[in-house]
Amino acid sequence: MLNVNPDIVCFLASKARVFHSKEDVVFPDEPDSSADDWALQMLADHGGDSVFQEFKATVEDLEPDQQQEVVALMWLGRGEFSAGEWDAAVQEARDNWTEGTAEYLIAHPLLADYLLEGLDMLGYSCEE
Repeated sequence: MLNVNPDIVCFLASKARVFHSKEDVVFPDEPDSSADDWALQMLADHGGDSVFQEFKATVEDLEPDQQQEVVALMWLGRGEFSAGEWDAAVQEARDNWTEGTAEYLIAHPLLADYLLEGLDMLGYSCEE
């Protein structure tokens, strides 16, 4: 059912948690701009952050279909889809995929929680 290795998703969740725990990382509740690139604008200040770079490199090393599944897991974890709607979530992610997947994901402050919840809903866990 899941084509992306759950261990990679766990790694991404861990990196996201570290990145978002930093005091200087702030994302607005409501972006100043209605442009789709607001996340890119906010992340520009964090481009040199080693945790962000590692997160981004890991996402970019994934095949597009795996990146799409990570996005679908995030959506699943935040309640936009149920486990039974997994295929629909993946299709929605596929239809909206861009090369900016890492930036899109990390722009969600609760990303780690969403990914872990999404994994759990599909029967996977990060615990050994």
